[in-house]
Amino acid sequence: MSTVVTSPGTRPSRGPITDLLTGGGPVRRALWLAMAALVLFSVVRAISGEEALTSSSTMSAALLLAVPIGLAALGGLFSERAGVVNIGLEGMMILGTWGAGYAGYQWGWAAALIGGVLFGALGGLLHAVATVTFGVDHVVSGVAINILAAGVARFLSELLYTDNPAGGGVTQSPALSSDPPRLSLPVLSSGPDLLGDLENQHWFLVSDLAGVLRGFTSGVGVLTILAVLLVPASYLLLWRTAFGLRLRSCGENPAAADSLGVAVYRMKYIAVIISGALAGMGGVFLVFIAGIYRENQTNGRGFIGLAALIFGNWRPGGLAAGAGLFGFADALQLRSRTAVVALLLLVAVLLAGVAIWQATRRKLVQAILAGAFAVASLTGFLLIDELPPGIVSFTPHLTTLLVLSLASQRLRMPQADGLVYRRGEH
Repeated sequence: MSTVVTSPGTRPSRGPITDLLTGGGPVRRALWLAMAALVLFSVVRAISGEEALTSSSTMSAALLLAVPIGLAALGGLFSERAGVVNIGLEGMMILGTWGAGYAGYQWGWAAALIGGVLFGALGGLLHAVATVTFGVDHVVSGVAINILAAGVARFLSELLYTDNPAGGGVTQSPALSSDPPRLSLPVLSSGPDLLGDLENQHWFLVSDLAGVLRGFTSGVGVLTILAVLLVPASYLLLWRTAFGLRLRSCGENPAAADSLGVAVYRMKYIAVIISGALAGMGGVFLVFIAGIYRENQTNGRGFIGLAALIFGNWRPGGLAAGAGLFGFADALQLRSRTAVVALLLLVAVLLAGVAIWQATRRKLVQAILAGAFAVASLTGFLLIDELPPGIVSFTPHLTTLLVLSLASQRLRMPQADGLVYRRGEH
């Protein structure tokens, strides 16, 4: 009989899923950050009196607006972890919207999902052929795909939607022949509206938590649930499997991976095709929201997804937080122009925290700059009643720029990201 001996300082592995769900570092940090964010928003909501900050309608809209950005960012994660910069996420989303609009009009919502994913994957395949096989500069190839995708979508629309029965000419497709189902989480959102009653009480923290839960669990589409589940699934695939280790090694040191028997070219192709498929799925989501394909439907969300990926430090949890931040800012400016002013107070508190943190690290210049901007944000909150419409509509983009500038100190991209690899040259 054999026995298993473990050293005193170690414990036997419980498996990736068990480690992730029970006391794992990333999960614990995410929970603490979520709790801290809820308390902070509750304080700002109580001081400013802007109930829209944590209302269920704002949270529901934020989830809808964050999903396509998050899917595009996930697509960029797979590509860039394999060492291929994907500036073409926007173009792949455009292809996904067109494929979803045409297939959904013909055969329903399930076909729309398949069509959008396939069209996005075709964009990824084109990017892989250009960058991996022919060694085209990654940025040049991505920009070309963005331009090409818009032209292809318009060409196909003129070819197939000339006699559009729904009107709108060639700039849109007919409506989807069926809508995707929507679900509500049992107990929390079915039966008596307990969460709605708690939200309407406007109690500190309790009502805010009820609003968040109600917004995230009532009438959620199947693609939204799938997109949320893809975040932990991507983490498990990329960080807890042999396939993920091989893929990430191609983005860190492809020559070393090649010497160990990893099929570098094949892994890069797989990663970039998956990237296009996920970006195409983000386009499908936009079609599901509108019930129809429209030209320029993506409105730059592929680029914002790339920004969310960078903000998230090329990790699933971080990019999900970045997508959620942009979605929340976008939803808030749609719900209430005055609530956007309350964000100045939120920014002031965050910058004050950054200033204190930088001061403790003896980085006085950064601390002084953060403190000065915190004072400016607080002054703006106290003096401004309502922002002009132009600035309000720019709030999500401004939020993205601010967060990226604050996060830029801790970013670490894959070492071989964007480099053209040729066997035997390294």
